[in-house]
Amino acid sequence: MSKQMITILGPTASGKTPLAVALAKEIGGEIISADSRQVYRRMDIGTGKDLADYTINNRSLATEGTQEPIAIPYHLIDICEPGTKYNLFQYQQDFFDAYQDILKRGVRPILCGGTGLYIEAVLKGYQLSPVPENPELRARLEGKSLEELTQLLMILKQQNGSNMHNRTDVDTPKRAIRAIEIEEYNLHHPTPLREMPPIDSLIIGVNIDRDLRREKITRRLKSRLEEGMVDEIQALLDSGIPADDLIYYGLEYKFVTEYLIGKLSYEEMFRGLEIAIHQFAKRQMTWFRGMERRGFTIHWIDATLPMEEKVAQIMNLMSATQ
Repeated sequence: MSKQMITILGPTASGKTPLAVALAKEIGGEIISADSRQVYRRMDIGTGKDLADYTINNRSLATEGTQEPIAIPYHLIDICEPGTKYNLFQYQQDFFDAYQDILKRGVRPILCGGTGLYIEAVLKGYQLSPVPENPELRARLEGKSLEELTQLLMILKQQNGSNMHNRTDVDTPKRAIRAIEIEEYNLHHPTPLREMPPIDSLIIGVNIDRDLRREKITRRLKSRLEEGMVDEIQALLDSGIPADDLIYYGLEYKFVTEYLIGKLSYEEMFRGLEIAIHQFAKRQMTWFRGMERRGFTIHWIDATLPMEEKVAQIMNLMSATQ
């Protein structure tokens, strides 16, 4: 039987992970995460790891009755320390190692996540090189506004003919400076050719109605705050991770950290974060639609269907593409 990879993508709050887990149970698969923030340890609630989702009842979805639950193996979650700067180059390397390991054991890999750049990089086989820090450049850019940095980044991207960086995610000066650092390096150091082949994959998109997505995002944000997200981020600060490093990670870590250091009130934090997550989900969908324009075939499945039906649809697509 072919071990073609299955990719399950979709915006935040679309239910990607439970679907990937249910599918993995049915086909004996293992999940490779495609999430740029779930790689960090102790950043659990804010990144929405929901590790309990990887445990499922040990039964066929088509039969009644339950047995002992089983854990579905997952990869590329909790692999580095908070405060470090994990990047696309490292992800591509780590993905390929996990992918090869899974195939060698005769298991089917399931790539699941919402970081479109990571997904596209491994499916297409982007040829990347590690970019070292440039202290002189960083000193030169220190103090510039986000607007000035974004303008400089766009000029460099035009010079490089680069579409590798998702500028919509460059929402802090620190991130913008790193993006400029990468573009500046690539301008003077052409990327060396290296082995990183494209990956053949059946791509499944989880399609969720915009209004339902917004409702789920707001409900989930309230739930995560009740579950202790603020305490989780306070613990990271207390462990010695600088506030700027947490703000760098964006979204929950940016807004909650700014609340904890007194920059925002609780209400300002909640409203600002809620809007930012809605905007993030919209950007995710823009990226996925862009993937389709760039030649990827995404088979969209309605998020509101019963789990059994969603899994059955994927199984039918798998049979049709054998």
